Amino acid sequence: MNDPASDNAGPAMGFVRWLLLAVTLTALLAGGVAWLLGAHPVADACWTAGTVAAILPALWWVVSSIRAGRVGVDVLAVLSLGGALAVREYLAGALIGVMLATGQALDAAAGRRATKDLRALLDRVPRTARRRTPDGVEVVGLDDIVVDDVVVVGPGEVLPVDGVVLSDDAVLDDSALTGESAPVRCGQGEPLRSGSVNAGSALELRASATAVDSTYAGIVRLAQQAAAESAPVVRIADRIAAWFLPVALAVAALAWIFSGSPARAVAVLVVATPCPLLLAAPVAIVSGLSRASRIGVLVRGGGALETLGRASTLVLDKTGTLTTGRPRGTEIAVGPGWTVDDVLGLAASADQLSPHVLATAIVHEARLRGATLSMPSSVTEEAGIGVSALVDGKWVTVGNLSLDGAIPEWAAAVLSRASFDGAVVAWVRVDDELAGAILLTDPLRPDAPRTLRRLRAAGMTRLVMLTGDRPAPAQQIGTVLGLDEVAAQQTPADKVARVRAESERAVTAMVGDGVNDAPALAAADVGIAMGARGATATSEAADIVLTADRLDRLADAKLIARRSRRIAVQSAAAGMGLSLIAMGCAAVGWLPPAWGALLQEGIDLAVILNALRALRGDHAGPPPLSRDAEALVRRFSGEHDQMRDDLSLLRDAAQQIAAGQLTGALEALRDADFFLQHTLLPHEEAEDSALYPALAQPLGSIEATATMSRMHAEIHRLAQRLHAHRELADEAGAVRPDQSDDLMACLYGLYALLRLHFVQEEENFFVLAPAFLNATDRS
Repeated sequence: MNDPASDNAGPAMGFVRWLLLAVTLTALLAGGVAWLLGAHPVADACWTAGTVAAILPALWWVVSSIRAGRVGVDVLAVLSLGGALAVREYLAGALIGVMLATGQALDAAAGRRATKDLRALLDRVPRTARRRTPDGVEVVGLDDIVVDDVVVVGPGEVLPVDGVVLSDDAVLDDSALTGESAPVRCGQGEPLRSGSVNAGSALELRASATAVDSTYAGIVRLAQQAAAESAPVVRIADRIAAWFLPVALAVAALAWIFSGSPARAVAVLVVATPCPLLLAAPVAIVSGLSRASRIGVLVRGGGALETLGRASTLVLDKTGTLTTGRPRGTEIAVGPGWTVDDVLGLAASADQLSPHVLATAIVHEARLRGATLSMPSSVTEEAGIGVSALVDGKWVTVGNLSLDGAIPEWAAAVLSRASFDGAVVAWVRVDDELAGAILLTDPLRPDAPRTLRRLRAAGMTRLVMLTGDRPAPAQQIGTVLGLDEVAAQQTPADKVARVRAESERAVTAMVGDGVNDAPALAAADVGIAMGARGATATSEAADIVLTADRLDRLADAKLIARRSRRIAVQSAAAGMGLSLIAMGCAAVGWLPPAWGALLQEGIDLAVILNALRALRGDHAGPPPLSRDAEALVRRFSGEHDQMRDDLSLLRDAAQQIAAGQLTGALEALRDADFFLQHTLLPHEEAEDSALYPALAQPLGSIEATATMSRMHAEIHRLAQRLHAHRELADEAGAVRPDQSDDLMACLYGLYALLRLHFVQEEENFFVLAPAFLNATDRS
């Protein structure tokens, strides 16, 4: 995916380029000093040495380009260097040599794409395995495992081969294969894939394939093949040179034929020397690389940046890329007689000592809500089931519990919501009573919608999501983000095939974070890794690494790449246009070679100055906030987190009214009204009076928050209407039948409106604060 000349330039060739620059520059300066001192023969000798020093590596680069199947900009440089020597225009030759060396050195500084380093993939493959024999368990080499061998895998170990479960059950971390963070429970007889991590107790499996034919070895081969088959990028300079080279040669030949003077041809070649291509394009790309590195985007080379600038299709992974990759509690449902605080406090207390990803999420949610946790005792954890512990004299069990017998109505509603939301349910049982349930999902990154809108504005015309997750949650995210296509249940091989198909239609970028994404990243025209928390193999297979765990940096990188490439093309094209005019002048004898070289230097200086504009540019990200405004964002985003689950009070009250439980609904209505009057409405009023004015300046106008203020007014109107209903119900001692329809409309309307309002504020305003985008703080 990079220039072959660059790819062939290892450390030794890079040293040659810098050495060449030092030699040619020294020769030019030494000749200048000698000429000023009147030692003209010495000056000519120095300039000749610099010219000859430039010709030798230039010839090698030309040969390398021809062997790679193309003729690049170096051909004109070689011809002009040789012509300058032939007609004894030594100063012109020395100047051309310096320009050539400078361009090559800058191109080396722009970087070349790193060789596909698969060490992380290979290091993860076990070298040995435990095989059960009639005499016990023996450790053998991985290649000694054959089909039907019984393999023992300890806790935390990587499954060495594909097989089927022989143990009662198995708990696996499949994130390396599917990207999904939630562990998977497999029963006896179910198939297992190599590359998964045993997240439970020791298990036994019967090998269904050898190590070579197993899933994980296939992933490694896919990455190797995709890297080997990736086509090199045709750099900007060479694309322009494709038409400029024959034009320059034709003008030089005509000038020689009609004038009969070879000096005319050399003069044409001198001013045709593609220094704007050799210098301006690399300067613009290097400047873009510098800008990208300052915002936490590591680009492995100029070719990758150019390709990203041209890309029009973006393929995205879901888990860890569009979502945070960390489950979080989205809702807490409780049984009769229990409160949310009681259920969450007991569950989190029991889970404090568990390393399970879902237990960590539950504990984090409890601390976020300010719950008081007790230290558990008699803690036991059963893989695939959950945690049991004694908490404050109560026996608490949290996890994937079986619901024996008749399922309570509230629990059935939880199962229904979980199926629609793609959520994992952690049931909470206290002293053998089903007390509640905690629904956990992998939330969308708050900056994802804004980032994708910016990417579309920057030229990404097609957005595709490939995920190993189930279709339902994948389609939900695709709908919310307005993606052009969503493909679920994708294996690593499926992803590679889809990326290759997209690349055949348009220049395609791929972004992902898991080991399972590494082959697809290598297959894309440009691979982008979420490197802050992503797998090492993914980062090593990628051309661009986002070192910060922020998706908005992807849009920043695209904007920088597009602008850098545009300036590079602009500078090169302008330089070539001026060179064409100078070539005409040289062809008719108005420009001798030395003066042509000096004029070419002026052209070079102009286009280089223009190329340096790529070092700066419009602010790529969201508008910066003042320290006070950022503190307000942190305050109100924290209040959102605390209120989010309380929104279910509105829906619960509506459900009781809909079920005809008008007396019991009064208590639920009181809870909802108390929440609205004492928590939510003060929050909304504070946003109007404090947050929105603070955001007016960075957003450009108070009108930027006007629609949110209007929504506040509608929320306040509905809340007051509900409050009036509560007062009428209090007087009657129950919700009156004639209130039911309007009350349900108010409750469901407020619930939907507040859910939408929270999301809008977070995606439009809270994302302006860098701290808000730190997924570590919010998951």
